[in-house]
Amino acid sequence: MVLEIFVALLLGVFAGTFTGLFPGIHINLVAAGLLALVSSGYFAGIDVVVLAVFVVAMAVTHTFIDFIPSVYLGAPEEDSFLAVLPGHKLLKEGKGHEAVVLTLYGSLAALPVIIIFSLVFVYFLEGFFDFIRDFIPYVLLFASFYLIFREKEFLIAGMVFLLSGTLGFFSFNLPVREPLLPLLSGLFGMSSLIVSFRGGFKIPGQETNRLKDVLIDKKKLFKAFLAASVVAPLSSFLPGMGAGHAAVLGSEIIGEDEKDDKSFLFLVGAISTIVMALSFVTLYVIERARTGAAAAVGEILEKVSLSNLILLEAAILISGIFAFFVGVWLSKIFARNITKISYSKISVFVVLILFIVNLVISNFLGIVVLITGSALGVFAILSNVRRINLMGCLLVPTIVFYLV
Repeated sequence: MVLEIFVALLLGVFAGTFTGLFPGIHINLVAAGLLALVSSGYFAGIDVVVLAVFVVAMAVTHTFIDFIPSVYLGAPEEDSFLAVLPGHKLLKEGKGHEAVVLTLYGSLAALPVIIIFSLVFVYFLEGFFDFIRDFIPYVLLFASFYLIFREKEFLIAGMVFLLSGTLGFFSFNLPVREPLLPLLSGLFGMSSLIVSFRGGFKIPGQETNRLKDVLIDKKKLFKAFLAASVVAPLSSFLPGMGAGHAAVLGSEIIGEDEKDDKSFLFLVGAISTIVMALSFVTLYVIERARTGAAAAVGEILEKVSLSNLILLEAAILISGIFAFFVGVWLSKIFARNITKISYSKISVFVVLILFIVNLVISNFLGIVVLITGSALGVFAILSNVRRINLMGCLLVPTIVFYLV
């Protein structure tokens, strides 16, 4: 049994590395495929706990690795899209590897936070969630208005928020297969790649600094760590509040005077891993899945016991440590080879891959969503409003669901 669990963990790290590196191949798709095989009886001789460990290791590894294509290729997923702009800024300075390592440091620093808040959630989350349940849509409304009115061009920001929210609402209520894939690929992936076509950007030679040479001011590091520890746990159980919103709210805690690209990359790395890992604890405490991976674990185990949770926590820690070193190694490979191909060709290639993946996994309506989202994302970029306002695509449907 111990050997089976360890093998499942290693396979999960491998699968999470694969999904993290290839935009559009999300962990939810792999988890859905696994569930289909389980229901068909293909894993009848394997303990369900072993399968759950595989999913958890895959999900945690994914949060470490998926910043690599975000930084080097500009092809983000829902947990890494905010890393694109600061990551590309460092990429232009020849510090793409440093940008990735900073997110990896954040994810690694998240591991002790996960253990601490797992204990807090087990003892206090159920009562707290029952208390705030009726206030959830108003909390989401407040967060939305706060982000909009933080913009200089708040009217444009509000329009972007409402348009993306409308797109999200129709995406979830029309027969769009795997609606999150075309929605997020268009709003955050395709749009930034399309805008990059006109820039004539050529990737400079990249440094591959040793880990000890990737430095961040200790004061800024502490503030980023504290901010992640405050906002990420909330986003792990509040519906509609994802890692993206947690990162923006966390940057507000850091403060304008202290915020810079390096501390922000550390922040988004930490938040991504905390939100994912605590979603499994949320599944145990209030029996609600806030991520696709947690939903898969819930279906595999049917009911998560305390002993299951302890084992999954161990899987989170071990897979996270493995994923850190895998991420550093892969980032060096990217840094040494990214300059051998023109960025415009890379962008065209990634756009084609995203289009093909959406065409295969989604349907015709999904392609319409992809194109519409891409146009809206381009508009947001050219309007100089923060693209976090595009997260209205998730917030508006959630608010409508709770209020109607």
